[in-house]
Amino acid sequence: MIKHSYFFLALLSGLTACNEAPQQKKDTPATVDSKPDTVHTLVLKTSTIAKQVTLPGELFPDQRVQIYAKLPGFVRRVAVDIGSVVRQGQVLAILDAPEQQARLTEARSRWEAAKSKLGTSRDAYERLRRAANTPGVVSASELERGRNQMRADSADVQVAHYSVQALQDMADYLVLRAPFGGVVTRCNVDPGAYVGNPTDKPVLEMENNRTLRLRVAVPEALTGSHLTGNKVRFSTRAVPNQQYDAVLVRKTDRIDVDTRSEIWEFSVDNGDHQLKSGMYTDVVLDLGRTKPSFAVPFSAVVTTLERKFVIRIKGGQTQWVDVRPGLTLPDKVEIFGALNESDTLVLKGNEELKPDSKVVARVDKP
Repeated sequence: MIKHSYFFLALLSGLTACNEAPQQKKDTPATVDSKPDTVHTLVLKTSTIAKQVTLPGELFPDQRVQIYAKLPGFVRRVAVDIGSVVRQGQVLAILDAPEQQARLTEARSRWEAAKSKLGTSRDAYERLRRAANTPGVVSASELERGRNQMRADSADVQVAHYSVQALQDMADYLVLRAPFGGVVTRCNVDPGAYVGNPTDKPVLEMENNRTLRLRVAVPEALTGSHLTGNKVRFSTRAVPNQQYDAVLVRKTDRIDVDTRSEIWEFSVDNGDHQLKSGMYTDVVLDLGRTKPSFAVPFSAVVTTLERKFVIRIKGGQTQWVDVRPGLTLPDKVEIFGALNESDTLVLKGNEELKPDSKVVARVDKP
């Protein structure tokens, strides 16, 4: 009986020991600290950023004008046609306006009549003035009336003269002349056509294509860049294998709110007239920064719906630093933010690497 009791106690102690052993093994790992993750990093350095971009452009004439008839009339003669090369001041078309000629003839008649009347009043005043030398022959008031009449007639002559000049200037409008040297690009009338209504098309259109304007809409993100040499190379859609040069001459100094771009205008020498206004072009711009900046691999920038950031390691812990991207290079992206040279950044950042995480930095080449 005693042997059975000892055997039961021994069996009970063995079962208790078996139940406690797994629990001890289960609790053991919790008392051991996990090791920090090792991450690949790069050391941030400044560099001179340069980028070549290709943007669409369009060619415009140096000067362009639409020539209208300033007076209503009929086209008597058209001296040019499309493609005609003209010099400044050359006659392009002549109009007829009979009513205008009649008004000019009438004004000249009034001018001649006013001059005759002035001659008569001047002679009368001279006679009175000579007679007044003899006391009692001409009164002072009569002499004054003669002088005033002569002055009034002189003023009438001036008014008539100015009226003739004004009508003559208007008659000169019947001759349409080239305001500058160039080429006629459109002719909308034929002899005998009536022109001069406000709703009419222009009689002629002409352009000066000796020098062309190349306009390029530069995206807002690139407007802070410097154009190397202030020159670009471009090709046209018509002759894609031919390269041309252009020089930057002006900018609008304004970002268009609809396109978020700034117009850069370049001057193109077109003395051989190979290029034509209205052509579309592909413009190659060599852009760069005037000051060194930071550029990192694309993998270093983490993009979420709310922000863009890089992960900096300082004191063995991670920090999220918000950045704004700049120029995009083939294998890197320019970034701006609260960063300093020699900062250590995670080479392949991700959202799972939370701020204040302990890591071991392994420096790789950027």
